[in-house]
Amino acid sequence: MSSPIRVLVVDDSAFMRKMISEMLDTDGIEVVATARNGKDALKKLEKYDPDLATLDVEMPEMDGLEFLQEIMPESSLPVIMLSNLTSKDNMTTIKALELGAVDFIPKPSGPISLDIDTIEEKLIKKVKVVAESNVKSHDSQESSVTDQSKLSKSKSDTERQKIISRGQKRRSSPKNTTDGEVVIIGASTGGPKSLKEVVTKISSNFDIGILIVQHMPPNFTTSLAQRLDRLSQIKVKEAEEGDIIKPGQVLLAPGGHNMLVKKGGKITLSQEEKIHNVRPAVDLTMESAVEHYGSQILGVILTGMGKDGTCGLDAIKSAGGYTIAQDENSSVVYGMPRAAYEAGVVDSVKPLSEVADEIIRLSKKLK
Repeated sequence: MSSPIRVLVVDDSAFMRKMISEMLDTDGIEVVATARNGKDALKKLEKYDPDLATLDVEMPEMDGLEFLQEIMPESSLPVIMLSNLTSKDNMTTIKALELGAVDFIPKPSGPISLDIDTIEEKLIKKVKVVAESNVKSHDSQESSVTDQSKLSKSKSDTERQKIISRGQKRRSSPKNTTDGEVVIIGASTGGPKSLKEVVTKISSNFDIGILIVQHMPPNFTTSLAQRLDRLSQIKVKEAEEGDIIKPGQVLLAPGGHNMLVKKGGKITLSQEEKIHNVRPAVDLTMESAVEHYGSQILGVILTGMGKDGTCGLDAIKSAGGYTIAQDENSSVVYGMPRAAYEAGVVDSVKPLSEVADEIIRLSKKLK
């Protein structure tokens, strides 16, 4: 029997510490300690050496951001944020994800959520997935591996060659369209930090429109778009109904809405049924874009749990476009990239530090 996942619960509310601990003390998880703020958590880290921590945002003496700044990038401790739903806390959560927190869950009713038990199933699932994933050091040197043969030991050289040949055959009869070109990026767990790394490296003269689908609840995508816009050379905005894909502009799918591409690069938002239990779904955006952009699409899948994006990349390759996936070593959770790679729908596997350069290189082939 494997050892339980050892968790440190950090929250300034005694009630919240108690409730979160009771939720997590289940099969396969053990709460080894609790802490009332970041300073207390630093002491508990040294004493108990947990596998994972849940972290509140607003705390006295040392808040969540200060705690992350103290332990990152030296520590590889996976941290899941528990965030309030105010716009201030939304932006703080985005910053926490950039600093190295791997995921977050919104508290349903603010700092003291009497109904915190409603997130029990989601919290347990995230703790188990994140703890069982091969979470890497947050140091930028994590992305030094560039040899694709090191990225997926389950694939032999022969199998990789079959993947490459399949992509070349598909690309032999591309679907030509008149709507120009577009880059579509999908991400989930660990996405905000990866998106910051990629988008901020793209210059203001990049002449292709970019769509981003990040698995994230409503309101948080607004803060993410604003944050990326402030840090980037290119314009970033949360997509709205009727927006048009424009060269040099990034449109981010709003949380809770699927982002579909119509004729002329027009954006339509939909709250139709979830795909892979997520909304927005990467697959829907990519597949809808293929109808109008055909071979002039570059699809990118970054870190995240699940398999959303695999069908989308398949549609892009079938139409003659190009595809990129983040590598295992630099992914917080190597779920979505792995699913796409093992399905044989990825042209290029790159560490996070090289994804932006690969986007620029391959986008030139779309012209």
